[in-house]
Amino acid sequence: MKSENSSELNLVAAGTIFEGKLKTPGSIRIDGKVIGEIVAIQNIAVGQAGDIDGNISAKNITIGGKINGVVMAQEKLVFESKAVVRGDIRAAKLVIDEGAIFDGKCMMSEKTPAPYPPDHKPEQRKPEERP
Repeated sequence: MKSENSSELNLVAAGTIFEGKLKTPGSIRIDGKVIGEIVAIQNIAVGQAGDIDGNISAKNITIGGKINGVVMAQEKLVFESKAVVRGDIRAAKLVIDEGAIFDGKCMMSEKTPAPYPPDHKPEQRKPEERP
């Protein structure tokens, strides 16, 4: 039986394109393309091949690829040397490696809001039926 504190890791692999809103109580790694919002209770890692066109939020976020959207890290946000971020960011702690590109506004505070409440359970949706 799974506990409420999920440590599962989700993956959007290289070559995959996802469109829509993605929520997870665990962590996620993006190596493909995501068009839409990503919300993770734990961590988000965007690999060098990762490309996100939308807003992301999580406890900790590490970016090695490209993001065009708002980035909100409840605790720590890391831009690796190949990161390209175009959009506003909010984090309690920020690390920017040499070579990273950031174009936007930065707001830092110890009280960054959680991605969604700890007791929130992501919606369980059934696949839509097609005629």
